[in-house]
Formats: sequence, structure tokens, C-alpha cells
Amino acid sequence: MDQHKLYRTIQVLGEAEFRTEEQLIAHVLEQIIQNEEIAIRGARIWRLETSTGTYRLARQYGEMDTIDKNFRIRVLDYPLFLQLPRKGTMIGKETNAHLLQKGIKTFSAAGVGEKVQWKRYSLYPYVIAITSASVRREMVYALNIIGTALTSVLRNRRVESKARLLEQDLDKARQIQESILPEHEMKFHSYDVYGISLPDRIVGGDFFDYLQASGDKERLGVVIGDAASKGIPAASQALYASGALRMGVEYQTKIGSLITRLNQLVNKTFTPEHFISMVYAELNTSDKGLVIYVNAGHSNPIILRAETNEVETLPATGQIIGPFPRESYHSEFTILHRGDLMLLYTDGIVEASNERGEMYGEPRLVQMLKQHKKRMPREVCQLILEDVQVFSRMAEYSDDKTLVAIRRSR
Repeated sequence: MDQHKLYRTIQVLGEAEFRTEEQLIAHVLEQIIQNEEIAIRGARIWRLETSTGTYRLARQYGEMDTIDKNFRIRVLDYPLFLQLPRKGTMIGKETNAHLLQKGIKTFSAAGVGEKVQWKRYSLYPYVIAITSASVRREMVYALNIIGTALTSVLRNRRVESKARLLEQDLDKARQIQESILPEHEMKFHSYDVYGISLPDRIVGGDFFDYLQASGDKERLGVVIGDAASKGIPAASQALYASGALRMGVEYQTKIGSLITRLNQLVNKTFTPEHFISMVYAELNTSDKGLVIYVNAGHSNPIILRAETNEVETLPATGQIIGPFPRESYHSEFTILHRGDLMLLYTDGIVEASNERGEMYGEPRLVQMLKQHKKRMPREVCQLILEDVQVFSRMAEYSDDKTLVAIRRSR
């Protein structure tokens, strides 16, 4: 008997689709019994029922007297069941009166599956027992391989099942997160706006949004945010914050009051280490180019002045959102003149690192802005993102990356 071949055979047999684990084990045993190279005449599958503290005879195959259907043996009455988890396989003399009446004088058994807890005992969910002409060393080897291979097959099956469910959940999470992001490009009065977000994982904690109260065509809120955690926890924070902002905007609350209330809600909902940084900038239809903003501990937005080619930044007007429930956020203002370009971004842009550990950095970001200052916001964002991706392509660590560019066109 080729042991490796037997193991691989069981692996291949287990790759077929089965509705239950019991059906899978039964199929494998049937095929093994039919294999003339393996001198197994019959086999039985015992299934643990923790509710009754018994092993139930689930299936039987091959040359043997038929045992009563659903015959059960109490775990505590049969030493084999208690000793098997420590040994994996066992060979010995049969002691059960009913099985002795059926002509079973000896048993050769192997545990199958990941052990489960019953009372103070750790037990196999399945036990397979075989009947053979003689118990030889090769048969012990075969029994060991059958038990090990079937356990591996069941474990892989469960892992794959969980992976499929996780994939479905992640796909739903991705769809939900995409649903909270607006269309990339927007035209508002004399402003061209473009935003793009690239999560590091399937979902991420970065978000941006364009917010307008129903019937209010004179103001547009542009928000960019970054949740401190990663993956699904961060995405849930982003979804929460975005939903709260949309609701708050409908009440036409002042920006400072809106962010202050959001901070209190996040503090009550999430733990302190799950904070959010954010910039909220409000555009309006005034020809003066007034922009009112709140910077809650976020990367400072950059303004490139068209006339002088000089750069200004918008520093924080309050702390990060979440850990400090008594924080009060105040708004500041700036003026965007014709041709001025404002860039909002998350730290995944400037903190992107190359293989030498060097960060992309704000100076390189400013250089890209100046290099492409005459381009439309869509092109500016895409060119910067492409440059960051190329710069950090060999790095081990990466983060979500989000950009929003706003140009006053007239």
C-alpha cells in the first residue's frame, strides 16, 4: 500500500460536492472498500450526539452482519470513545455485547474531524471503525492515514465555507461603502470638484462626500475623512460618520455645531482608539469665493494660488473626532480666487513609503500640484494617485488613499 497515494486519493475524493460531512465520509469509505489494494472488508461510521452523550451508528458498509439502524453506545460506557482522542487510532478487542453478537470480535477505529467538547471530555465528532481479514501493521498505517486525511478534508471544507461566507459579507460591505461615495465629478456654481478613494483592502476607512440640504442650491459641503482602524471596522466608522453628516446637513446646522455633535455621537458609539479625522469645507454661490471649513485633526488641505504659484495650508481647528467628547469645533474661512486649486487628502497619500522606507511626503505632493496646476481636478487627482502608487509599489505597508480637488474656474 502506497501511503502517500492513499492520502492523496482521499483528498481527491473529498473535493467533490456533498451536502453534509457525513455524506462525504461515507463516500470516501465506500470507495476505499471497493479498492482491492486496501484489504478492508467493511466499515462503520459513528457520529457523536452531544445532546444524548452517545455515538450513533450513522452508516455501515461491506461484509458484516447488519447492525440495528441508529444503534447507540453511551460515551461513558465505551472506553474506546474516551481514549481515542489521545491516540487518534486504536485496535483492540470488542466489549459491547450487541456488537459481539454481530460477529465483531475486534475493532480498528480512527477519529475523524476537529475535536469538540462534551462535558469535561474532548471527543471526535466522528469515529470510523473498519473490519479486515487480519490486523497487520499496514492496516494500522492505513487507518492512521484515513483518519488524518478525512480530518484534513473536513477542516478544509469548513475553512472554504467560512471563506465563501466572508467573501459574500465583504462583497456586501464593499457595495455598501461604494453606495456612500458620491459620483467622482461634480460641478457647483463656479467650482469644479473631483474626488476619488482607493481602499487598501476590499473596504477601508477613508471616505469623501458632497453634501447639500434638500432644496438648498446655494451651499455645497465637501467632506473628506479617515477612520483610524482598517478594514471592516474602519468601513463601519466611515459609514456611520457619513450617514450622520448627511442627516445633520438636512437640518442646515452650522458647520462647527455639526462637527461638535458628530464628535459626541462617535464618542458614544466607538472606543477612543477608533477615532476619525476629517475636513469639512463649505462652498457657496458667492462671487467672492468664500470657503468656510472645519479641520478636525486631519491632514492640512493645500491651496495652490493661481496668481502667485504660492502654497497655503488650512491647519486644524479642532481635535480628532471621538476621543474628546467635550471638544468644541469652530470654523475658519479662506478665499478661493479664480484658478486657485484646493486639495483635500488623507494621510495614505503623503505617508505612502517606498522600499527604502522613504515617505512620499507633502513636498512631493505640492510639486505634483504645481506641475499639473492647469489641468482639471479629475486629471490632477488621477495623476497624483498614479504617482503615489508607482512610488510605493515595492513597500510592504500601505493605507487607504483618498483625494478631493476643488478648482474655482471663474
